[in-house]
Amino acid sequence: MTTAQGRTTPRDKRVRRRRSMLRRYLVVAAFMSPWAVGFVAFYLYPMLASLYFSFTQYDLVSQPKWTGLNNYRYMLTNDPSFWLAMKNTLWIVAISTPIQVAFAMATAMVLTRVKRGGTIFRTVFFAPTMVPAVAATLGFVFLLNPSGPLNRLLGLVHVPQPLWFQDPSYSKPGLVLLAMWGIGNTMIIFLAALLDVPRTLYEAAGAEGANSWQQFRYVTLPLISPVIFFSLVIGVIYGFQYFTEAYVAAGGSSSLGDPQGSLLFYGIWLYEQGFSYFHMGYASALAWVLFLIIMIWTLILIRSSRRWVHYGGGLR
Repeated sequence: MTTAQGRTTPRDKRVRRRRSMLRRYLVVAAFMSPWAVGFVAFYLYPMLASLYFSFTQYDLVSQPKWTGLNNYRYMLTNDPSFWLAMKNTLWIVAISTPIQVAFAMATAMVLTRVKRGGTIFRTVFFAPTMVPAVAATLGFVFLLNPSGPLNRLLGLVHVPQPLWFQDPSYSKPGLVLLAMWGIGNTMIIFLAALLDVPRTLYEAAGAEGANSWQQFRYVTLPLISPVIFFSLVIGVIYGFQYFTEAYVAAGGSSSLGDPQGSLLFYGIWLYEQGFSYFHMGYASALAWVLFLIIMIWTLILIRSSRRWVHYGGGLR
């Protein structure tokens, strides 16, 4: 609407502006709609459905039957396998994750000092990450077989030969060896962080009389602390969801957690409840407890990072 002189009124300007903004919103919504549909269909709805199923008795065939907190009560008070699986999972998180991070950092530090053939060595250390987890685990099951190549080498030097995945005392250490073999992704991240540390800082520290350990303690560690923090968070999340390697090493569901339950991890017990015993309600409860545990530990790490993680020369 215009005036008699053909000028646009303030009201017309506001209407046009609103229409223009509406068209922009519609264009944005149109481009985001595939993601929104996928998020609702494959993330939000399954999460809400599993939350509902966790309070029911559900076997995929009959209708869910509301049981309230029975699944959670049974989990915490009457399911011994739950606590065994939790114990084994905490072992992996507390032992394997720090060892893996430390070994990846040490490997990256060695590679920064390689003068010739650095690319070849980086490729050699990174290549194991390209091997599928099932194939890698089967390879280690063969190598760590009681009569396998590693034990034969140990026998030649008169060193005790463990039974590895057939002995509950050595089964989880065998998985740690497998984890150390596949540190390629973490090693590459540490290598990038170490190469990003300014050489001038080492020169200044050396001029002040700092030895190699002091340079590592007061120069290297603070500057790569964000990468250490990232690796720990990712390692803890992965550790609580540990499944494939232990499942294959134990021989599958026919020998659940063997030997003597030492390879029964939380993810395996959840999988068995849901897809072997078809206790979908109980499996959903296990999944939500695992989600809460991961969230709590992640928040603890984030909270503690304020004391030791340095960003841009200062604490977070």
